[in-house]
Amino acid sequence: MKALKDYIIPFIGLKVGEHHFDYQIDNTFFQNFEYDEFNAVDVKIDLKLEKKSTFLELYFLSTGLINLNCDITNEPYNQAIDDQFKLVVKFGNEYNDDNEDILIVPHGDYEINVAQYIYELVVLAVPVKRIHPGIEDGTLQSDILSKLEELSPGEGNKTKSSEDIDPRWNNLKKLLTDK
Repeated sequence: MKALKDYIIPFIGLKVGEHHFDYQIDNTFFQNFEYDEFNAVDVKIDLKLEKKSTFLELYFLSTGLINLNCDITNEPYNQAIDDQFKLVVKFGNEYNDDNEDILIVPHGDYEINVAQYIYELVVLAVPVKRIHPGIEDGTLQSDILSKLEELSPGEGNKTKSSEDIDPRWNNLKKLLTDK
């Protein structure tokens, strides 16, 4: 994880107040986490660290595009993401990250690694169901979609003329009406 050393923030030398950090996230970032669901990633992370006398507040803001495959057609498309996350870092006797919004670090720590929080922010910003925008508005032309439409039970298959019906069924229908 030496590649993630750029995401370590040494807060001990920072003055009390606001500090800004910008990160440009691409596929190499996700390769460090062995996550390969995305085709291409171009996300900007704006991190505002507000240092107080007894704790830290981190405000993450992610904006950008992620190229991924549609769940229905497997066609690649660009998904815009825009998400935010707030993390409070407090100091205590031992490390504790049980609460997702509060991180407790030991009193002797002098730096914090934000890579895991950036990773989770970007991955959770992507919708669970990934649908190409062309499917929703009907503009996507794909072989898979045309095959699905061809094989789907449509209204054309339901309307059969009386000539297509086996004549033996007509005799059974008479039994129903003879009562």
